[in-house]
Amino acid sequence: MNNSQQRGASGRSQVRRAELIATGRKLFADTSYDALSMDDIAKQAGVAKGLIYYYFKSKRGYYLAIVEDSVAELVVRAAGEPDLPKVERVRRTIDGYLHYAEHHQAAYRTIVTGGVGSDAEVLAIRDAVREELVATIAEGAYGRRAVPPLARLALVGWLSGVEGTTLEWIGARAADAEAGTGADGDAESAARQPDRDRLGALLVRQLRATLTVIGEFVPECPPPPLPEDAFEITGDLAPVTGRP
Repeated sequence: MNNSQQRGASGRSQVRRAELIATGRKLFADTSYDALSMDDIAKQAGVAKGLIYYYFKSKRGYYLAIVEDSVAELVVRAAGEPDLPKVERVRRTIDGYLHYAEHHQAAYRTIVTGGVGSDAEVLAIRDAVREELVATIAEGAYGRRAVPPLARLALVGWLSGVEGTTLEWIGARAADAEAGTGADGDAESAARQPDRDRLGALLVRQLRATLTVIGEFVPECPPPPLPEDAFEITGDLAPVTGRP
């Protein structure tokens, strides 16, 4: 086989692997890990079971590959656009994070909660994505990914709150959708559950408060200055700590 043929074969192999991961993400979104057998997966994917073993070695390997793929997508979406001004980049990061959670609820829950039975390898993947997200926020706020330990702890605390809030939000929206209420249902339910923009505004506001406190405890990490219209779109979520 010449080099051109080898590249073609490698390309087809990568496409097939990506297709299997995409199928697995859909399957595990609707069915628990223990309830799915490799026979079930192969049948749904329309392939021989041996092909899945060829690419992933085991059901566990397949599952971990799906989690890693989901994490990579979350990080890319949350990374935003690095050339934007700091404040806007932070906004885009939070919106990208919420967009991913809203549209990939099962994958998001797996990433945040640690997957099957608090699996150690899945937890390691979760911890890695947390570190990346904290670094992304730090870069957006301060222009650098590494910050002093106290500042990092504060950002980790904020992110932990974001995770809990987001889990509650997608769970409530899913319950409303199942009950036939929410965005397309009765006004009371719609008022209970905020849309992504409003929740994002709240989380940005909470981050701003966290950055202000960090600046008080870690003077070398002052909060980024806000433009005059930074909170115009948030209505009653305008900052209560005052403009810098």
